[in-house]
Amino acid sequence: MTALNRVPSLLTRAGTASALTLAAVGGTIVAPGLTSEAEAATHGTKALKIAASKKGSPYGYGAAGPSRFDCSGLTLYSYKRVGKKLPRTAAQQYNKTRHVSKGNRTRGDLVFFHSGRNVYHVGIYAGKGKIWHAPKRGTVVRLEKIWSKSVWYGRVR
Repeated sequence: MTALNRVPSLLTRAGTASALTLAAVGGTIVAPGLTSEAEAATHGTKALKIAASKKGSPYGYGAAGPSRFDCSGLTLYSYKRVGKKLPRTAAQQYNKTRHVSKGNRTRGDLVFFHSGRNVYHVGIYAGKGKIWHAPKRGTVVRLEKIWSKSVWYGRVR
């Protein structure tokens, strides 16, 4: 039996365990209200699939689905469908995510386009340098290559 396999039985017998005990046996700490990396990735993957399912839906300023979207409306709708709450605007969404580096981004993370400190657009990272997003008036929800280096990444908790 490996140390990792013993974690559940150790916790059952002890009732609780300190961070040091968990670290010693290779466990992780889960605090109420926090989402694990794996759980966040699962929600992100599901939200990504929902966004992709809206391919071709027309852009609508201020629209948050189910048939028309603006950029933050698409991310709000996609994450709401997997049980995660996001605020309405791209800037507010950026402030509610856990910021991650480009090297640590994963499918389902939000991609925030910015000018200086101002966030002006958001999409959902699809992998391979592409996002699903609702670009602008006169367009539709689509998959597109990230066109700017002025982006930040956020993971929905």
